[in-house]
Amino acid sequence: MKHAYFLSVVVCAAFFAFRIPQPAPDSVSLQTKPRPNILWITCEDMSFQLGAYGNKLVKTPNIDRLAAEGVRFTNAFATAGVCAPSRSAIITGMYQQSIGTQNMRTLAASAVALDAYPPGFKGYSAVVPEEVKCFPEYLRAAGYYCTNNSKEDYQFQAPPTVWDESSNKAHWRNRTDKNQPFFAIFNLTVTHESQVWVRAKEPLLVKPEDVVLPPYYPDVPEVRLDVARHLSNAMVMDQQAGKILAQLREDGLDQNTIVFFYSDHGDGLPFVKREIYDRGLRVPFIVKNPFAKSKKGVVDNRFISFVDLAPTILSLADLPIPAHLQGQAFLGKQQAPKPRQYTFAARDRMDSEYDRVRTVRDSRYRYVRNYMPEKPYYQNIQYRLQQPSMRAILALKEQGKLNAAQSLWFRPTKPKEELYDCQKDPYEFNNLSELPEYQPKLKALRKVYETWIQKVGDTADEPEMEMVRRWWNGKEQAPVTETPKIQSEFSKITLSCATKGASIGYKQRWKDPSWKVYTQPINASVGDSLYVVAHRIGYQQSPVVALKRL
Repeated sequence: MKHAYFLSVVVCAAFFAFRIPQPAPDSVSLQTKPRPNILWITCEDMSFQLGAYGNKLVKTPNIDRLAAEGVRFTNAFATAGVCAPSRSAIITGMYQQSIGTQNMRTLAASAVALDAYPPGFKGYSAVVPEEVKCFPEYLRAAGYYCTNNSKEDYQFQAPPTVWDESSNKAHWRNRTDKNQPFFAIFNLTVTHESQVWVRAKEPLLVKPEDVVLPPYYPDVPEVRLDVARHLSNAMVMDQQAGKILAQLREDGLDQNTIVFFYSDHGDGLPFVKREIYDRGLRVPFIVKNPFAKSKKGVVDNRFISFVDLAPTILSLADLPIPAHLQGQAFLGKQQAPKPRQYTFAARDRMDSEYDRVRTVRDSRYRYVRNYMPEKPYYQNIQYRLQQPSMRAILALKEQGKLNAAQSLWFRPTKPKEELYDCQKDPYEFNNLSELPEYQPKLKALRKVYETWIQKVGDTADEPEMEMVRRWWNGKEQAPVTETPKIQSEFSKITLSCATKGASIGYKQRWKDPSWKVYTQPINASVGDSLYVVAHRIGYQQSPVVALKRL
């Protein structure tokens, strides 16, 4: 029986860059189940450049203290050696090449990425499988206040109900109910690759002459200076992290907040960032959990992957882990019974340069599959040429002044397979794939890789632009999410959207700062207003529907 009150529905222009999530599976009311606060402090483009990880030049007392009070992981790996594909795996719990987010970058935020596209093409928001969501949606559906300060860079436009706030002002302090649990991210960008040249005039905190250079770098002033600048930036980042941790203590929240610190991939330096070796993928990762009283100053050598972050946060929040997630929880009540044995990663288009590389690593060896062996290792990425050390290395190459180790990056072709002993050969210089004594290991890891890639899928089998046109049904722009429908029965309002995979969000006042996640019928009274929007990731957002109960 329909409600007797007259409903007036108005379709409004959807001119806001909003995006919308869907009900969390079997979400549990916060009123019956208190949940921990969770804080992520993340930095960009940084390997083990912390005192807690043994770097004696870098002074990072705040993060070192966090490690002393928590757990320091030694085998945490990104799924890509570059930010956007890596971030898509973090936010979705899915390997980037399995959902079409593998190419760096798709939204054309970087002008050089446009060089990879046909004339006039402006980029795209990846159309991920319909079941894929940004995991903060599940938290918000369960009553969490979720904020992101402020970088997203997921390879797609995130729906509007992913975050209560995503801006450089986002903070747990902005929630109106101070008892509401929060999930807050602070992305610290000072260690980003670009800051090596952007901050060139800032005071150095590390002396160039004190820097210990890896063997793949020539010992020239430009290289020493860039490395010293990067390490100095890491010290500045630690100061910024310290201020956030101090705010947590000031608010009396440090004893009921689980704190994560990690970097999105390896150092933003030549032959590190964008690579699929340990130096590009292995990152510092620290967790302080005040609810685990015995976990202080612990070193944890378990393998963890960025696809494990989404299920781990849901596990810590005691929320169901959706079956489609490709990672496994390593903390909380739903922690996987067995630690992971392997980590996997991929490299695809980097800005304008195409390549396709896949890799698997176990506790000692790394296997690499090169799908484009005719291409060189080095990619002439214009963005990176702004770094003085990169220009100096290229000049020495042209002059024939690089030694054997320093020349490895510039090999004109690649073998189809590579195998490295990461214990004996930490820089992964010596390819063992053709040596008879390593054939059993090569075959074993080859099988592991092929089993994995068949299971999770690889959208790079299809050329990028063909993939996009298929997503768009052969048209010149992404489909539009269907306009959501509003149905009323007595005092209950039910929302729906015909577009599969669309998330639905609503506001009861237009001026409300964020869209709520729709999970179940909404209670309404005479005179209430309602604004509804829907958005499937990769599609254009639906028009906004307004309802006035007269």
